[in-house]
Amino acid sequence: MPAHKLAPDIPDAPADVLAAEQAHLAQSREALRAMRVHAQSLSADAAGDWVSQQILQGLLDQRVAALADHPDTPLFFGRLDRTGGDDLPSTIYVGRRHVHDGTSRPLVIDWRAPVSRAFYQASPAEPMGVVRRRRFGYHGGALTAYEDEPLAEGGQIGPSRILTEEIERPRTGPMRDIVATIQPDQDEIVRSTLAQTVCVQGAPGTGKTAVGLHRAAYLLFTHRERLARSGVMIVGPNRAFLSYISSVLPALGEVKVDQTTVAGLLGEHAAPEDPQVAAVKGDARMAKVLDRALWLHVVKPEEGVVFTKGAYRYRVADHEVREIVASLRGTTRYAPGRAALAQRLAHQVLVRMEQRGESPDDRVQDAVARSKPVRQLVDAVWPKLTPEQVLFRLLSEPEFLARAAKSDLTPEEQERLLWAKPYRSWKSAKWSAADAALLDELADLMERTPSLGHLVVDEAQDLSEMQLRALGRRCRNGSATVLGDLAQGTTPWSATTWEAVLAHLGQEGEVTELTLGFRVPREVLDYAARLLPSIAPGLAAPRSLRPGAGSLAVREGGEVLAAVQDALGREGSIGVIAPDALVPEVAGTLAGAGLAHAVLSPDSAEEHRLLVVPATLAKGLEYDHVVVVEPADIVEAEPRGLARLYVVLTRAVTTLTVVHRKPLPAQLTA
Repeated sequence: MPAHKLAPDIPDAPADVLAAEQAHLAQSREALRAMRVHAQSLSADAAGDWVSQQILQGLLDQRVAALADHPDTPLFFGRLDRTGGDDLPSTIYVGRRHVHDGTSRPLVIDWRAPVSRAFYQASPAEPMGVVRRRRFGYHGGALTAYEDEPLAEGGQIGPSRILTEEIERPRTGPMRDIVATIQPDQDEIVRSTLAQTVCVQGAPGTGKTAVGLHRAAYLLFTHRERLARSGVMIVGPNRAFLSYISSVLPALGEVKVDQTTVAGLLGEHAAPEDPQVAAVKGDARMAKVLDRALWLHVVKPEEGVVFTKGAYRYRVADHEVREIVASLRGTTRYAPGRAALAQRLAHQVLVRMEQRGESPDDRVQDAVARSKPVRQLVDAVWPKLTPEQVLFRLLSEPEFLARAAKSDLTPEEQERLLWAKPYRSWKSAKWSAADAALLDELADLMERTPSLGHLVVDEAQDLSEMQLRALGRRCRNGSATVLGDLAQGTTPWSATTWEAVLAHLGQEGEVTELTLGFRVPREVLDYAARLLPSIAPGLAAPRSLRPGAGSLAVREGGEVLAAVQDALGREGSIGVIAPDALVPEVAGTLAGAGLAHAVLSPDSAEEHRLLVVPATLAKGLEYDHVVVVEPADIVEAEPRGLARLYVVLTRAVTTLTVVHRKPLPAQLTA
């Protein structure tokens, strides 16, 4: 009997059931191949004009890419046997994308479809019309096992062996999707409505990053047409992190999502800067300072404008010019205001032409607006500017900075902002990462920044208030998914509350806390949690479903090489996380022992099994086995070193080995 017609009450032998499910998988893969072949056969030639053809061809190419089969990835991972009552089959297979046969009969239902919600949410207490939930186990792309959960009989369901094995499965390379293992509380976040901004405070191992990515995939599925126009963007902390998550959305069939960093979005500026200076520049008070600095360039008109046409001269008096400038200032952005000033002046000239009996039209007004007398007055009163010109003046002229700052910045803060040795001009100036957010603020004051439909921001706790404002402009007409962990804040300006983060983003949203971990073993998580009272006393201690007995080893006087060799004897990826200053020494030790490895850099996309990871780049990454080198040096390297150490200690999903010669921080020995 075909698998799609199996009824819940038919007592098939396990081997027969497995064979039937394998047959359904083969049938589904063949149907997916046919769908892709059909998509490849479609032509954009009938679209009409060339532009329409190019747009349609782009959509067809995306469709073909989305239908790609990944032989090592399960096409479906679950099955629901339902009581019926609707137009859908009583048996539904839940997978990464929709698959139908030649008669449009659904063989696999997309996990994002409303009916698939029961796979994640149904329970004996609330079966949601489901009689039985079946989970499938795979080895590579081959279906090898299944596990049934009766939901119509009441009682309790024990832990799923297949679910546990999938969560704990060793990994190498980039992050994989968690679509087969999404938990009910995660599913609630994933399926939040598009209009709702969601903020997720997630302890290590709770899957907050994966939840954010799956929410993006869900929203694209549910609001395809709208988001195709307005766009979805993922913003991560660095390029190494983006490389790590890069395969998740394509595996779910979503190939048209921009992924970038704050630097990639605002500009790759990397001039070195004192953290105290960067902290002042990142403060939201700078928004008022920049606003004043820009509008201080608009000066009070001292004379009118005279436009000559033939034998006639048309004059707009100085007091009229002042009235026009006053009416525009503060009611428009800078660049449109400048254009409007020219048009208003030209309009007054046209009024005088009409008073002489002429009949000028819009073309005459445009010509007057572009004329030399009008351009000269506009340039003098409302000069054309770039963000770099304004910021250059602000950081190099003490008097101008004082006028713009007023009482918003203290004299000490103003002195801190000023360049010790100003650049020769704004064109030769070298900007810092903190300057990038200021330039973006000025750019928005001049011309409105376009808004996306949805923005996903990961590790948001590390962003400055001005960086948050910059991101908020990108979703001012849309919504956001904000992800992070206050305990992992490692910058001098790290957020202390999510309410403040949302306020600076300009979004109203609900804060959801995920404290139950699925990846980091309990023994490791409890060890790292000893640091929480010192770095985030207001947060609940994280919990883990995985006991992880024997997963933690602390070796005083131990050797890095021995710890790495132990890890190499196990299955899975290995991250050797060291203080940044010790990375060359650690890499040299491994090279001297003949161990093939790679060193992670901010821009690297390394997929080596054995990686040496600078502590400052470890955030958001996971490895099956982690070796942490000299925790004391990690703490001493930066002001929020304890938070950095908390990040480092929670990267392991199977074993953590701490190697140290220097005394451990007191919090870890208590």
